[in-house]
Amino acid sequence: MKLKDKVFIVTGASSGIGKELAGQLSLSGVKIVCASRNLSELQKVSHSINSNGGSSISVQTDITILEECERLITKTIEEFGQLDGLVLNAGISMWAKFENIKDLTFFSTIMNTNYHGSVNCCYAALPFLKKTKGKIISCSTAQAIIGFPYHSGYAASKHALHGFLKTLAMECTNEITILEAVLGWVRGTNLRGNSFKSDGEKHKETKRKHSNQSVDVTFCVEGIIKGIKKDKKTIYIPKKLGIIPFLNTFFKNFLEKKIIREINKNKE
Repeated sequence: MKLKDKVFIVTGASSGIGKELAGQLSLSGVKIVCASRNLSELQKVSHSINSNGGSSISVQTDITILEECERLITKTIEEFGQLDGLVLNAGISMWAKFENIKDLTFFSTIMNTNYHGSVNCCYAALPFLKKTKGKIISCSTAQAIIGFPYHSGYAASKHALHGFLKTLAMECTNEITILEAVLGWVRGTNLRGNSFKSDGEKHKETKRKHSNQSVDVTFCVEGIIKGIKKDKKTIYIPKKLGIIPFLNTFFKNFLEKKIIREINKNKE
């Protein structure tokens, strides 16, 4: 996909991967619609883009509400006249062993944001993406294709989204394209601090530090943009994650033991 003068919506654009992606895409000539619930931070991102010669608007959006997603699309079309890309980046994680969870309520919050929120965005955007033969980009994770200790609710939501997008890609063959970016641990985001604990509260501050297996958010976003430009269906960041489907098929026990070891290294 050639990016110059394209129009992209980026959800979760107020921080982390979404913020970095909005900024880097704008440098390639993309007109950016920044969406999240945090309006003040969104406006800072849009202002930065506009101040550096780009074109951006911010639209406060709770993606768990379909009507707000429809309003997001309406404002995009009113401002720019088209929609070429939808980045599904907004998400919430967790770090809690299932048997230690005291209240399952936050599972609904995770599912509503990570799965239902993304579905809402796709539902509202699809007619307009078809008009431009546009692209959906999912900032996904290895937890979408394998199990992951301490992430049961998060993994379930990402598995659901993975299955939905694979189905949508089949239904819309030759009408739109879908890129799934399978990401490992990424430094420079607040996903960990914003994750749920076993008591249903957010971690906010965490003693868990990223290991040397993690990648910087700038490097991560550069890889996503390369994938968009090359019209890839799936990319893995870092690239070594690309071996996961093979290992999951032929060496499942080895893979699961390795995952457990890595998770144990990152316990608080």
